[in-house]
Amino acid sequence: MKSYGQFCSIARALDLLGERWTLLVVRELLCGSRRFGEIQRGIPRISRTMLSARLRELTDAGAIESRDGAAGPEYELTAAGHELADALRLLAEWGGRHSPGAEAPRHAVCGAPLETRWYCPSCERTVGDDEEGELHRV
Repeated sequence: MKSYGQFCSIARALDLLGERWTLLVVRELLCGSRRFGEIQRGIPRISRTMLSARLRELTDAGAIESRDGAAGPEYELTAAGHELADALRLLAEWGGRHSPGAEAPRHAVCGAPLETRWYCPSCERTVGDDEEGELHRV
């Protein structure tokens, strides 16, 4: 595994998740794919060799588990893997705003673009980026 050799939390996360295709594999698992073929159908341009490597790396990182299913291995996100859902939501929102031809995720009920927000469960309120002094970035 390649490493940035830095100790900030972003570099450490990218050491584990920054290889090409990795987050798309996580996306497929978040969307309900469990078997190798299902994951590959959701990412049609990934080779079988590359998908195998990414699944192994995600397993080694503790983001997924492999279990013997009735028809072969099945993959499932661990609690740590499920925590990546928020990061993928942020990336999807950003990509929808800044990628030509892409759209931000929309609310199925009213069709409005969805937005992500910082939320403090202790205070039970949303914290805005503009609230100087209330948002500590690491």
